[in-house]
Amino acid sequence: MAETEGIRTGRHCVFALHAHLVFVTKYRHGVFTDRHLTRMEEIMRAVCENFSVELVEFNGERDHVHLMVNFPPTVAVSRLINSLKGVSSRRLRQEFPELVEHYWRAQRLWSGSYYAGSVGGAPLSVVRQYIEDQRRPV
Repeated sequence: MAETEGIRTGRHCVFALHAHLVFVTKYRHGVFTDRHLTRMEEIMRAVCENFSVELVEFNGERDHVHLMVNFPPTVAVSRLINSLKGVSSRRLRQEFPELVEHYWRAQRLWSGSYYAGSVGGAPLSVVRQYIEDQRRPV
């Protein structure tokens, strides 16, 4: 079967599952610089790889990040999100001590909430462009 954009195959299935994820910082506090976002993308790509998930697009602003992921039907999106937020929070705290002041009393970088939307109603190119157009801090 020829590889079509966004269509993946598993052992017993063919799938095209894409989700748009948004994580915001605790209290929408402006935390990130380009350096933080660059490292966060590397961390999140590694987490996605461990789940056999493709991180299609990543970008963010000072107080939130957007991801577009292509995931297999065996992955529970809530488990993926929990790992993405937990691992990125822990690693950023270790690697950027100056961020500790933004972890507040609960020792959390991220708000407990998130946005997860299936992508498919709008063409993927439109969602990808929207994520690329985020005003990344300098």
